[in-house]
Amino acid sequence: MDDDATRFQGSIPEFYDSGLGPVLFRHYADVLGAAVSSTAPRRILEVAAGTGISSAGIVAHNGGAELVLTDLNEAMLLRAAAKVPEGTRMQVADAQALPFEDGGFDAVVCQFGIMFVPDVGAAFREARRVLAPGGVFVFSVWDSHDRNRFAAIVDGLLAETFPDDPPPFYRVPFGMSDIERLRRLAQDSGFGRLRIDVLPHDAPVASWRAFADGLIRGNPVSDQVRARSGDLDALVRTVAERLSAEYGPAPTTIPVQTILFRTWAV
Repeated sequence: MDDDATRFQGSIPEFYDSGLGPVLFRHYADVLGAAVSSTAPRRILEVAAGTGISSAGIVAHNGGAELVLTDLNEAMLLRAAAKVPEGTRMQVADAQALPFEDGGFDAVVCQFGIMFVPDVGAAFREARRVLAPGGVFVFSVWDSHDRNRFAAIVDGLLAETFPDDPPPFYRVPFGMSDIERLRRLAQDSGFGRLRIDVLPHDAPVASWRAFADGLIRGNPVSDQVRARSGDLDALVRTVAERLSAEYGPAPTTIPVQTILFRTWAV
């Protein structure tokens, strides 16, 4: 059974953009863009750019910089094109083997993508390789299920629905909250000074149905459910019902938490 958590293809980018973007990504994209701008980079590489929500935040705060976008999935980059200036370079690329020369960027940026990389150490080493001396690597990860209960609710429903073989997706994006592990990886990869910010946020939810569509159809869990002959419509309905029971009727907010890292090349 194919449980590839990195395959954001087909209709996934659309639901990711419309269902998850307004709730989970737009606020943190603005935070990310501001964090990058504080280092005044001239040339920025974004890794795992997705549908360009984070890219738009980078552009908004770094108007004078050149931005290069990469992602493993071309379908995600096709949606990103509408969110960045015309002519912005976009390229399908693996974070573990970047197709760029040494020292070519002042900043490497990755919002919520590191968790999907099979060899995180290789991705860190590649980020260091393409950075100029003194350049900054800015990346963010989701905190654990304990700090993002909405994800625990979805993961619990999947385990309940498929008790013999639960889809594993929701263990991936929320499975890299160990700050010390990431600190060691950064230092072992040639980075020096490190700043870490834990960022709670009350995320706005306008519609439980739209958010539930994003949570089930807007990531590879949809393919994992189909591979198990599951009913996506029923899962979306149940996710919306359980989130409404947990947090109250929409519109409302839900508590979420992420961790933002900034580390400088030595």
